[in-house]
Amino acid sequence: MLSGPFAASAPTRIKLDSNLRRWFSRNLGLWRSRRLYFLADQEPTRLDMMLRVESFSEPIEGEAAYRFTWWCDQHYDFFDKNPRYSREGTMEAYLCGHQLRRSQSHLFACPSKSQIRQVDEHEMVFETHHQEWDILEHIRLVDQDRYRSRSIYSWRNGVLELAEVHHEIRAEGAGAPLQEPS
Repeated sequence: MLSGPFAASAPTRIKLDSNLRRWFSRNLGLWRSRRLYFLADQEPTRLDMMLRVESFSEPIEGEAAYRFTWWCDQHYDFFDKNPRYSREGTMEAYLCGHQLRRSQSHLFACPSKSQIRQVDEHEMVFETHHQEWDILEHIRLVDQDRYRSRSIYSWRNGVLELAEVHHEIRAEGAGAPLQEPS
């Protein structure tokens, strides 16, 4: 710790964790998610989903807690061809340092942990390793947080099985924080 005449000129350190919480708070609200899935053995498939991101006022774990709720808006024939995916669901996630601990992931109905890397103030990268899967997800906020761009790549045993491109448009801003996880 500097003291004396140099104390005022010392650079201020910004904790990355506070940047992560600020980035997550910029994602709160309702999003219309227009998706394109490229599965290894199929033609590209479209899917339109709605995604609500909410925060909890007091996290029971970690520095911050969130609830993600999604439901199908238009599915075309996606779920007929891919029955392992859910048309709707809810996931709770806890920010613990540079990890996001999820009650489930988009590929599995069981808990997962993702390592978080910050690219810049607008983009985060999530790396998840679960059983035989390696998942890399980029999420970028665009145009003063009115849009999100998501790219997700999923390898199974080292072979790229799924690539996803999501273009998301904010439909509603953040609501009041939730009181406690269910």
